[in-house]
Amino acid sequence: MRVAGVDDAGRGAVIGPLVIAGVLINEQNLPKLEEIGVKDSKRLSPHRREQLVKEIKKTALKYHIIKLAPAEIDKVVKTGKKLHRLNRLEAQTMAKVITALKPDVAYVDASDVLADRFKRHIAENLPLKVQIVSEHKADVKYPVVSAASIIAKVERDRAIAELQERHGNIGCGYPTDPKTIKFLESWIQKFGSYPDFVRKSWKPAKRLKTKAEAKQARLS
Repeated sequence: MRVAGVDDAGRGAVIGPLVIAGVLINEQNLPKLEEIGVKDSKRLSPHRREQLVKEIKKTALKYHIIKLAPAEIDKVVKTGKKLHRLNRLEAQTMAKVITALKPDVAYVDASDVLADRFKRHIAENLPLKVQIVSEHKADVKYPVVSAASIIAKVERDRAIAELQERHGNIGCGYPTDPKTIKFLESWIQKFGSYPDFVRKSWKPAKRLKTKAEAKQARLS
């Protein structure tokens, strides 16, 4: 049996892509993932994740990665309920990854608060019959999902590193990082609008833009 794991990285970020990754592996090779040290990606250092990606790719039959640019995310979530629309976008993208891998069963880390609803949204977008196991914290429970999570995080880290090289210290890209907020604040004050690698529909980005515009209005 061919088993896939699918997970994301960068869902809550205000800078950079949302990355969805999937890994396909023969069921009998699943224990190899634990043998090489695959586990919850949040418990691994960036350097260790980089090392593991090479081993995961050797063990896997196939892997597939889709990066959603901020503009794609903004387009979907700018109207209506943001979380609901983002969940739908993730489900559709995971379906694309699963379609590319063609597994017998796919384990996914559910982004929706209702794991069964997330499973249903994925299934609606699949052109082939696949057993889907949609659970919260699947990246902790199932090594094949942990492997997908590691690949997704490494891809996102690389995207952020490229942005760092071009634009200086942008932090990790999440609104909880003071360096990221400082970068956004500085950029909007200097240029008046955000670059294409920022999710303009995110509340922190909108708040900083409104603040900068109000300051400009007072000065003019």
